[in-house]
Amino acid sequence: MRIAILGGSFNPLHIGHCMLADTVAQELGYDRVLFVPAFIPPHKEMRGAVPAADRLAMIERFCADSRDGGGPRFFAEDCEIRRGGVSYTLDTLQYILGAYASELDGKPGLVMGQEVAAQFGKWHCAAEVAAAADLILARRHPDANRIAVAGFENRPAEGYADDFADGGLGCGFAWPHRMLENPVLPVSSTEIRARIAQGKSWRYLVPDAVFRYIRERHFYECAEGW
Repeated sequence: MRIAILGGSFNPLHIGHCMLADTVAQELGYDRVLFVPAFIPPHKEMRGAVPAADRLAMIERFCADSRDGGGPRFFAEDCEIRRGGVSYTLDTLQYILGAYASELDGKPGLVMGQEVAAQFGKWHCAAEVAAAADLILARRHPDANRIAVAGFENRPAEGYADDFADGGLGCGFAWPHRMLENPVLPVSSTEIRARIAQGKSWRYLVPDAVFRYIRERHFYECAEGW
């Protein structure tokens, strides 16, 4: 089985994440895409993050819906939440290589957006990560919907820059990789949190299961991202 890993805060999961996973499965031939929510991301301080268990639950509900509809095989993987602490990708890869050893065909694919890839050299044990996985770089552009997101944006941490602060991949990406020609949807979790708090439209920026979960629990309805 060919397995790809899509990690992130998923605060919340949105249609851009879903489309990216679908493109990886459909166009690169991966049998399973694992959504791996971070417990504590090493590169940013999350603003207005709902509890890890709820971020996981939103992913699980979406994955269940997608399988019921006969779509690609999406699964939630909670290893970073169970592990606790800062969520380093190398630890996750080592877990996946062990937990799926009897099923895995080749290296797992590791999906990352171009703004993340631009700072890959700063990652914990970046060379080991590149050796353990097939790196898949996805296109992503800065948010362009002109909604006020001050107070909802994550803060960079541990020497990382803001998203797109260095203009994307710049001079190139030094590690072996594959560039994914994925559709670029101008949506972000930051914008969704801001839209909910400001009473703006956001219904169709997230999957149905995620929309229902957020509405049931009244997440993101207060100012300053929470």
